[in-house]
Amino acid sequence: MPRNDYKSLPTEMINPRTLHIDKMSTEEMMRVINEEDAKVSAAVREEIPAIAAAVDAAAASFNNGGRLIYVGAGTSGRLGVVDASECPPTYGVSPDLVRGIIAGGDMAMFRAVEGAEDSEDMGRKAVEEENVSASDTVVALSASGGAPFCIGALKRAKELGAVTVAVACNRNGAMLSFTDIKIVPEVGPEVIQGSTRMKAGTAQKLVLNMISTGAMVKTGKVYGNLMINVAPTNEKLRERAIGIIMKISGCDRASAESGLDRCGSIRGALDEMGIR
Repeated sequence: MPRNDYKSLPTEMINPRTLHIDKMSTEEMMRVINEEDAKVSAAVREEIPAIAAAVDAAAASFNNGGRLIYVGAGTSGRLGVVDASECPPTYGVSPDLVRGIIAGGDMAMFRAVEGAEDSEDMGRKAVEEENVSASDTVVALSASGGAPFCIGALKRAKELGAVTVAVACNRNGAMLSFTDIKIVPEVGPEVIQGSTRMKAGTAQKLVLNMISTGAMVKTGKVYGNLMINVAPTNEKLRERAIGIIMKISGCDRASAESGLDRCGSIRGALDEMGIR
């Protein structure tokens, strides 16, 4: 989509409720922001069938030796990297299983890299450098749905046989034409015109939570609603692991601690107790 068409996108329009936000009291301003944020969950709810399809695709990728790969620029890219980075400690999976690619590379996590999202070629190259294959599921994130970096990434991922998913907040986003699964929570104009780190960013974060969590549940990384694979890498997570062993086995704390210390993992301790 040409850049000069962005002004017609819902996420780029003026929000009539906040025309005079600069004249509001602090509390009034906070109430308006909160009321606008309340619309996000309903917008995501409308997309549940498409989100479920993305979850099934990601789970199938995991079961077939593939990966879930997020691609985005700016806020959208950062959200993908954050979701990917949380999967290893939460579910005990390899850092290679869920990957986050952000336009502009690692430094773009901490500061804006101007123009990084404007190149389809860079998106294509990023997918190639990640060695994307037909076993993978590639999720591109763009509030506008028109970031060239994401379009290039989706086009190349599709050529390589991967399942492609687009997460955008505008129905006419250009990248929706290059994807198998379309997730489009329409959150409308932002409180501050075009500040898509707000409602659009929140919607994308909710969608990412659902995709990664759903795929992990479906591939056996959760027992009931417990993080059976959580890595006890700090005191908080060690306490959580001990609690999980106690809940599942019914053993006392001392037995849970000694089992965790001997085996190094919740699954190992439970296996030792004969619990599968």
